[in-house]
Amino acid sequence: MEKIINSYETLFVIGPDLTEEATKALVEKFTSLIAENGEVTEVAEWGKKRLAYPINDKVEGYYVLVNFKAEGTLPAELDRIFGITEGIYRHIVIRHEDKKAAKTAKVEA
Repeated sequence: MEKIINSYETLFVIGPDLTEEATKALVEKFTSLIAENGEVTEVAEWGKKRLAYPINDKVEGYYVLVNFKAEGTLPAELDRIFGITEGIYRHIVIRHEDKKAAKTAKVEA
């Protein structure tokens, strides 16, 4: 059976009260987890940005965007690990639609 590889991106926000070393360690933890189970295509560390609303009485967070390719089981595992990792304020994992397939589906409809 052929493995289906999809394109994803995840954005996560790390608490600003962590040291620079601890922040880098969290970024490395998640990028290496993704690399072990898929292929990291881009990592963009946006740095500290103002949050849309306070989280835990903090108004800033360290934003990281990771684009990757993996099987469909990895996003659920990432979501689970984000949820139990201390220092992660918010996270989201999104699957990118294949643009050719989306155009074909619209033409056929």
